[in-house]
Amino acid sequence: MTTRPPLVLTVAGSDSGGGAGIQADLKAMLALGVHGMSVLTAVTAQNSRGVHGVWELSEEAVRAQYRAVVDDIGVHAVKTGMLATAPLVETVAELLADTDAPVVVDPVGVSKHGDPLLAASALESVRKRLLPTATVATPNLDEVTQLTGVRVERETDMRTAAEAVLAYGPRWVLVKGGHLPTGAEAVDLLTDGTKEHWLRAPRHDNRHTHGTGCTLASAVAAGLARGLAVPEAVREAKAYVTGAIAAGFALGEGIGPVDHGWALRR
Repeated sequence: MTTRPPLVLTVAGSDSGGGAGIQADLKAMLALGVHGMSVLTAVTAQNSRGVHGVWELSEEAVRAQYRAVVDDIGVHAVKTGMLATAPLVETVAELLADTDAPVVVDPVGVSKHGDPLLAASALESVRKRLLPTATVATPNLDEVTQLTGVRVERETDMRTAAEAVLAYGPRWVLVKGGHLPTGAEAVDLLTDGTKEHWLRAPRHDNRHTHGTGCTLASAVAAGLARGLAVPEAVREAKAYVTGAIAAGFALGEGIGPVDHGWALRR
């Protein structure tokens, strides 16, 4: 009889092109040795060129999916992604507050192509209801600005950005600096307000980076589910995503996805 792997639940939207969202989350979880489960919050019509339509599920449907999984199967970590609307954000925040497991919040605001994935009216719910449930929040620089008003233009600004996000209540924040013009390195800052971990990795000349945020957050959740401390889980996740970016491939006519299975083929 095989040993049951750790259990990770993703609460996010679907990407019909397979590069981000629920699809990316489950691929990353499989690659990192955990059993992925899903609560679908929205369906998107999406391809390599952008998001062509979004249909949110009802709060009742989201709650029913979540309870069906957690009450029967259980969970060792939860990752949230696209939540779209204030009612969905508040529903998920309520469910997370009643779940005894680490939570990774990826505060998804826009797609890789610049398409909005979170209603402006939902921002206050993310700040006051969702972020306080997070063991780790993983905003990129655009999401930091959207949530806090802080603009990061240089590496030293990342500390101010992290402090602004931590003020909303997550235990740790990972400010992703991949869009900063920092030369040959991609720099992220992980901090809980007292300890800082600056994470650096080679910057790969590859435009096919669709799904990086979803993949990183899912990889962090996988590490936490396996019992790693937050800094170790984040370091492992960054190494995994760096390899996935390096192996990213063209798909369609636009931005292709990272390769979630790269480490399995080494």
